[in-house]
Amino acid sequence: MSDQNNGVPNPEIRPANKRGTARLAAVQALYQMDIGGAGLLETAAEYEAFRLGKEIDGFTYREADPQWFRAILSGVVENQKSIDPVIHTSLTDDWPLSRLDSTLRAILRAGTYELTKRQDVPVAVIVSEYVDIAKAFYTEDEPKLVNAVLDRVARRVREDKKGPAKR
Repeated sequence: MSDQNNGVPNPEIRPANKRGTARLAAVQALYQMDIGGAGLLETAAEYEAFRLGKEIDGFTYREADPQWFRAILSGVVENQKSIDPVIHTSLTDDWPLSRLDSTLRAILRAGTYELTKRQDVPVAVIVSEYVDIAKAFYTEDEPKLVNAVLDRVARRVREDKKGPAKR
């Protein structure tokens, strides 16, 4: 909370929940794995031992749901061959998945994993959380892209299984 708001919380800043924090950590870990080539077990162990809820360089990371973090991270890795084509068909022809930067790919992969494999989580929650993550990394059009792509994915994968996607 800022003194500029006279102690009133900024209504645009929502408090992080443990699943939301796990989603952010999973996106960061997926990015790290993509850039550095580290493996799933090594990366998950590093995040759980040194990042989730821990202090690094004077900054304390928020607590995260470790099971949710692991589920997203391992789910994306295990299902990437089926996730990437779903994302690809939701992008425009002139912007294939390979053209997107690693952070954006990580966000879309994690969001698509949840939309396809976590039917117990509402579409609106998944899309909103990953758009918020995109806003943490980008200030231009990328959050809108995340919103549009995940909305298309939701319509495709949730309608196929249960009728129209619930938002």
